[in-house]
Amino acid sequence: MIVPGLIMRLLFPVVAMMAVFLLLRGHDAPGGGFAAGLTFAIAFILQYVAGGARWVEARLTVLPVRWIGFGLLASLGTGLVAAIFSRPFLASAFQYVDLPWLGRLPLASALIFDLGVFALVVGATVLILIALAHQSIRVSRTISKSGTV
Repeated sequence: MIVPGLIMRLLFPVVAMMAVFLLLRGHDAPGGGFAAGLTFAIAFILQYVAGGARWVEARLTVLPVRWIGFGLLASLGTGLVAAIFSRPFLASAFQYVDLPWLGRLPLASALIFDLGVFALVVGATVLILIALAHQSIRVSRTISKSGTV
């Protein structure tokens, strides 16, 4: 599985860029935090398939519990900020921003909510992958110790 593994590792940045694209267009078109989070989680799943659990976890820099916590805080914070300004819970504020080389771009507070959902989905998926990988490692150790296959 050397060639498929190499291809899956090379696809990681491509899938990550697709996730960013889905995240940034989510409040204007189909996409958003959930779709972007699932897309980014697919990048991690590809790495687990390509390299195996031990290879990925030796290089894994995503701490899933922190991602889940950040996601919950960002999503809840977006709703609370709207409530502080006497707006309905999770009401979105919207404004255009002029950026050099990119021009005039829409910016909405819903993006912060989408970012929180993105982090929550990625964190939960990585946590599930880690749990499944540890289970598969534990089963292979048990089988090899008992001597039966």
